[in-house]
Amino acid sequence: MKQNILISTGGSGGHIVPATILYEHLKDKFYVSMSTDYRGIKFLDKNKYNLEIFNITPISKNIFLLPFQFFLTIYLIVKSVFFLKKKKIDILFSTGGYMSLPFCLAAQILNIKLFLLEPNMVLGRSNKFFINSCEKIFCYSDKIKNFPNKYKNKIYVIPPLLRKKFYNVKKTESIDKSINLLIIGGSQGAKIFDTLIKLSIIKLSKKYSLKIYHQSNPLNFEKLKEFYKDNNIDYELFNFNEDILDIMSRSNICITRAGASTLAELVYLNLPCLTIPLPTSKDNHQFENAFFYNEIGCNWILNQKEINDETVANKLVNIIDNKDEYLVKKINMKNFSYQNTWNNINQKIISVINENRISKN
Repeated sequence: MKQNILISTGGSGGHIVPATILYEHLKDKFYVSMSTDYRGIKFLDKNKYNLEIFNITPISKNIFLLPFQFFLTIYLIVKSVFFLKKKKIDILFSTGGYMSLPFCLAAQILNIKLFLLEPNMVLGRSNKFFINSCEKIFCYSDKIKNFPNKYKNKIYVIPPLLRKKFYNVKKTESIDKSINLLIIGGSQGAKIFDTLIKLSIIKLSKKYSLKIYHQSNPLNFEKLKEFYKDNNIDYELFNFNEDILDIMSRSNICITRAGASTLAELVYLNLPCLTIPLPTSKDNHQFENAFFYNEIGCNWILNQKEINDETVANKLVNIIDNKDEYLVKKINMKNFSYQNTWNNINQKIISVINENRISKN
């Protein structure tokens, strides 16, 4: 008999994208549904998933609202309990974040098996809170920061999750005569990438045959269009919800934030990247993500607080003009990703669930 699985996710694309991949891995073997909040819904195709909207607001720092927040939390936990019972959920998967808290607490009350997913290299606060009660936590490494040593046995390492279509695309080409520069600001659309690196782009356009693929918030499109047209630079603009796979495959170097999903995709496609981690990311997880791949020779890292137009331009020129390090990065990416196949990950996830079901019966 197929078990009922609920995947709890929401918030940013960093939570949503892994949840959708997990959904695809599980849907053939289990009855799978997904819950998300109003923030997460904008990253999802509502017709593609068995989707439930379960909005949860973040806890306010205003002390005068604490009594209200307390009763709201109790209400959401009770609501989650009734929801899980009504849907007859056997297993709860959480991708972390405050939006999963009521469901995870309700799962504890109902003795529903809980699995966690931590794609970042720092253990998220929600996941850390429930690490004691979960069956297993799926991670991309066993060297996760802030992970309690006594629960290390709960880590199950899998290759980074990728959307299925990534496995059918041709890997990126090396830099030749043309520079196809991909700029990725993440699901929030990094404004700094729309402003700070403009002079760097102008400098590159005067030195090389340059094409820019620029991911940004649509609110910034008009200003960016004006900038690229005024400087006679070939460009394409796109937002986070658009299909980035084709654009990645046409690029040969990238400037990016350090979200776990984005880095996993770039590494799999052997696309060397200059990472500029978001300095305000919770627990500095973006830097740790970038550092993980830097340690195995897949990327370069720049500190946002220390960069200017000259810094970025000089770094890119050095990479382009001295290709040896660039080519080594591509080799390291290929070596890291050789075990990353859809079937390999699928078998690992399914086997953990089934082994746990047998051990509990």
